[in-house]
Amino acid sequence: QVHLVESGGGLVQAGGSLRLSCVASGIIFRIDVMGWYRQAPGKQRDLVAEIGRGGTTNYADSVKGRFTISRDNAKNTVYLQMASLKPEDTAVYYCNARAVDSRGRELDYWGQGTQVTASS
Repeated sequence: QVHLVESGGGLVQAGGSLRLSCVASGIIFRIDVMGWYRQAPGKQRDLVAEIGRGGTTNYADSVKGRFTISRDNAKNTVYLQMASLKPEDTAVYYCNARAVDSRGRELDYWGQGTQVTASS
């Protein structure tokens, strides 16, 4: 079982920056991909950015050039540096981890979410 805890959300003026962190704990065999998703009220949960164990990244078009995802495999931690925030970035941000257990089973874990609000 893997437990994800996010931190770093908050309220910021448009144009500002925030850094989200997510730490994975518990019985961890291997985490392959870690990522961030977001969900605004009345909308579906969408991918923001994800990063593979080797550092390969993938970003939503809407955040390219403004957000940077990184991870520390030794600490089982993923970060999301957000810059030039826009009101449309306002959402609950969820950490995701796609892991493999000792039996080779693929498992999907989610954090509890952290609110990010960019005010205009």
